[in-house]
Amino acid sequence: MTANTQTDVLVIGGGLLGWSVAYRLGKAGVQATVVDRADQGFATQAGAGIIAPGASFRSPAAFFPLAAASMRYYPRLLEELKSDNAGDTGYKATGALFIARDQHEAELLPETMSAIAARRAAGLGNIGELTMLNGTEARELFPVLAGLPAAIYMSEAARVDGRLLRNALRAGALLHHARQHEGSAALQVTGNRAIATVDGVGVGAQIVVIAGGAWSKVLGDQCNMNIPVYPQRGQILHLTMPGLETSDWPIVEGFHTHYMLTFGPNRVVCGATREHDSGYELRWTAGGVHEVLSEALRVAPGLASGTIAGIRIGLRPFSPDLLPILGPAPGLDNLYLCTGHGPSGLQLGPYSGAAVAAMIQGESPEIDMMPYSAERFQ
Repeated sequence: MTANTQTDVLVIGGGLLGWSVAYRLGKAGVQATVVDRADQGFATQAGAGIIAPGASFRSPAAFFPLAAASMRYYPRLLEELKSDNAGDTGYKATGALFIARDQHEAELLPETMSAIAARRAAGLGNIGELTMLNGTEARELFPVLAGLPAAIYMSEAARVDGRLLRNALRAGALLHHARQHEGSAALQVTGNRAIATVDGVGVGAQIVVIAGGAWSKVLGDQCNMNIPVYPQRGQILHLTMPGLETSDWPIVEGFHTHYMLTFGPNRVVCGATREHDSGYELRWTAGGVHEVLSEALRVAPGLASGTIAGIRIGLRPFSPDLLPILGPAPGLDNLYLCTGHGPSGLQLGPYSGAAVAAMIQGESPEIDMMPYSAERFQ
């Protein structure tokens, strides 16, 4: 960037969140510039892509209003990206199986199904029809499963390709006059404003947005502000299944933290580790790969004949209360935050970016954003 480059909004971070902000600003006629260091390991690069918050049982209560708004926003976003010819996102409603791995878990399924139904009744999308299946019926939908006792089927659960979605948001934002720059941004505070530099060069930005994923804390420290986001490493295996067409297989989740989902023509994604002490270290570990593969084969032994096509690593931006950090930065007039989504970035990220873009323009999002404010940590 050249000295004294001017932009309405400087977005620091070129992952899904950063480009979600820039896309919505661009659609509103606001000049946004996204600066990114192109670090390896950002969460979008590896994220599996499950869009089914109805099956989440480890999230706090405040997660669900944001999830409901996010599910309402997704169809609008996909239609806009289609109109912009921004490219495929890999989004598809494949349905999902919430499985019981043993008889004890099977006994918990009726109560679980009632809880999911209550969420649907409260307005949470991407659930659809709920059906209790026996093991044989579950294997008809996901043929490589073990002889499990039972599963709940959610007909409208969906998946998306995180890399494709980020690329489509970027293409759409650039179509609407956003700009991008590869470089390293830094912040300092002058008075009650955050002042940005990129590769040591000053940037004249009216507004600055921190969307730095797992690296957001560093930017907060530069502003003497606590952004308690840290990297949680996830190792995810991609298999190909010769001779099988997996495009329409449902997502597989359960009471455990591991999952499976599929893409065409024959790809199965198995995840994932949740490593809270990894730091920023990007490497496949024997223990991590063993964990993911062992759990996948326990649930779906038919995957044993698959080819390991790749292992992806992502650093999830984890916040201590499992909620994202969104909106104005306390004490600074021109700084906004859009970070801290942990494992839910692909589910919540597009709407979170749109909500922050709305706040930048002085508009009120459709839901109360106070539970996600950075003020809770100051």
